[in-house]
Amino acid sequence: MSPTKINQKRAAAHQKLLAADSKVYRAFLDMEAAAYADGALAKKHKELVAVGISVVMDCESCMQWHIEQAAKAGATRQEVLEAVEVGIEMGGGRATVCARFALEVMESVFAG
Repeated sequence: MSPTKINQKRAAAHQKLLAADSKVYRAFLDMEAAAYADGALAKKHKELVAVGISVVMDCESCMQWHIEQAAKAGATRQEVLEAVEVGIEMGGGRATVCARFALEVMESVFAG
């Protein structure tokens, strides 16, 4: 699925869950905010960790989100690439296949 389609589907699901007044989803959003808040690790570094984990998990939606969030938090293309590479190492050969999607996302996020 293309990065644009993933964003559209994520936004639509987000709105549906908010409209349904899902207490579990709201709790998840609170947990997410706490997990990625600056602390001993800056948000940028936490997002880079999530990029590597996303590659190992082969979660395209996760890669899309966390690469975008890492870039917004100030990560460079090279930093994101190195996070992807850590994911490849942790996931072995299977992760190299998953990393291809991350490279596509990076092209769109860091274009120009």
